[in-house]
Amino acid sequence: MTVVGVDVATAGVRAFAVGGDGSVRATASRPLPAPVRDESGRSEQDARSWWPAVEAVLEEVTASLPEPVRAVAVSATSGTIVAVGAHGEPLGPALMYDDRRGADDNAKAAEVGAPRWDELGMGVSPTAALGRITWLRRAFPDAAGIRHTPDVICEKLLGRPVATDSSHALKSGYDPLRGEWAAEVFDFDVAWLPEVVRPTTVLGELPRPVAGLPAGCLVVAGMTDGCAGQLATGAVTPGSFAGILGTTYVLKGVTERLVRDPSGAMYSHRHPDGWWLPGGASNTGGEAVSGTADLAALDAAAAARGPASVVAYPLRRSGERFPFVTPDARGFVLGEPRDEADLHRARLEGVAFVERLALERLAALGIEVRGPLVAAGGGSRSPLWTKIRATVTGLELTVSPQAETGYGAAMLAAAATVPGGLTEAGEWVRGEGTIVEPDARESEALENSYQRFREELVTRGWL
Repeated sequence: MTVVGVDVATAGVRAFAVGGDGSVRATASRPLPAPVRDESGRSEQDARSWWPAVEAVLEEVTASLPEPVRAVAVSATSGTIVAVGAHGEPLGPALMYDDRRGADDNAKAAEVGAPRWDELGMGVSPTAALGRITWLRRAFPDAAGIRHTPDVICEKLLGRPVATDSSHALKSGYDPLRGEWAAEVFDFDVAWLPEVVRPTTVLGELPRPVAGLPAGCLVVAGMTDGCAGQLATGAVTPGSFAGILGTTYVLKGVTERLVRDPSGAMYSHRHPDGWWLPGGASNTGGEAVSGTADLAALDAAAAARGPASVVAYPLRRSGERFPFVTPDARGFVLGEPRDEADLHRARLEGVAFVERLALERLAALGIEVRGPLVAAGGGSRSPLWTKIRATVTGLELTVSPQAETGYGAAMLAAAATVPGGLTEAGEWVRGEGTIVEPDARESEALENSYQRFREELVTRGWL
């Protein structure tokens, strides 16, 4: 069996063809035009560019496969939407996940729907998609409806309108607990919005060959890029969590029940099997060391030096959203670093401190992390950084070989074809990866630095 996962990201499209044993058989990618952004909060992309790029990557990955593709699923950025006409054609540019034109509508929706959001344990941010939907309703009053990115692609594949999945619809105003749109926050009939199904639902079978996919190939509902990336690490069953260290740090996992975070720092998607996917994303992470020349040499120097003499919170932008919510948070360094290696080490430790704080947030909410924490993302390729993270958190880490959205989308496609669903598909990557243990020689020094870090956050009123 071969399945394909498609990742429609901001900068480009990537496809993964994955065999029944979890091996990657082929990949392909194509660029997308950069979004148009300005200081007014506009962030948009030509939605007509999506399908040609997807068609190209599908044709490339299927060209060398020894067998027909059984199923395909699409994942994309959360909350990117476009108004469409009667035949599914985009009526204007897609409004991206960070477009702020719906900010005022979101503020109103947060107030009107407060009981519902409290029940779900989530907030409505200025960039939530539901505000942009209201904006599009006013801007395109004759539109047939709105579509999320995967809906546009799957409609092209099947030649007819499709349901959207509850993951991409979450920030659009869909309530995964009650299984309904939050009708009270919209000033129009929610019948204008698409039908919603759970991820891994079969949306249809291809009536004809398309882009290298055979007739009869299943088109399966996917999940957002963040959720698919989590699944790709193997964190698919209750108690399993992944710390994904990319440009930012993301902690995501699985719980049996919905856990509400009163602070709004963490919110939950619905797991395809009925469980929940709580998680949060920090504003710091790999960005703390981006642009640094010769990272490998600095890592070596920092490893030889040992724990840093200073304490850093390496936030490069304004504001923090997880594991605490503070719009005016700023990065800091306590003390004077001895040299560049000392400061580099402090930055690595600072991100590890954020990870530990995030895990402590989970514990405070009654969430148990069972087994090793999965480490994924580009930052997890640094042996030094991963060792620091293990030592700071006191946890054994498993460095995952996968955290690719397209691979996670392929798992979702496979879940629709096997008896065990997503749990069975998760066996592709479970148990793989390098095990990293805490370093007892550095535990005391890093514990002292962590306590200084935490105390400083309390002093500044951020905790």
